[in-house]
Amino acid sequence: MEADVPLDDLLRPRNPPAAVLVLGYGNPSRGDDALGPTFVERARAAAGHLEVPGGIEFLTDFQLQVEHALDLIGRRLAVFVDASADAPAPFSCSEVAARRDDSHSSHALSPSAVLQVYADVVGGPPPRCRLLAIRGESFELGADLGTAARANLDAALEFFAREVLRQEGGP
Repeated sequence: MEADVPLDDLLRPRNPPAAVLVLGYGNPSRGDDALGPTFVERARAAAGHLEVPGGIEFLTDFQLQVEHALDLIGRRLAVFVDASADAPAPFSCSEVAARRDDSHSSHALSPSAVLQVYADVVGGPPPRCRLLAIRGESFELGADLGTAARANLDAALEFFAREVLRQEGGP
């Protein structure tokens, strides 16, 4: 580790990151909790024909962590994608603002808490952020995506391509 490197240099990406980050999270082994990672898998496969100015990057994880704040550096837009038992079917899409909440002291963070970590560490406003919460109903260990969840996923993917990416200059 380089002890004399200023924090600003450590936080500056070596290569410019893609302008849009799509981060899907959830446990692929817990039924509909796989909606976030499955969304990313399918969106990545469909993104080959998309032309988003500045590019688009896809990431998956089991849950949001403080380290994900660093994945936001240099981005214009971040889209967090997760399964939700509380979202209206087929999904909801909302703007997210940086905010401290109770999740900052747990092992998993909310999107708002990740944005707050970004603001605290980087010292500036985070990129624009949206949460795409896809309705899930069954989160049992070892289960596959349910029929309703698959339909909700299809609707969320269509919305993402039509609305979110269009607003970012895509097709």
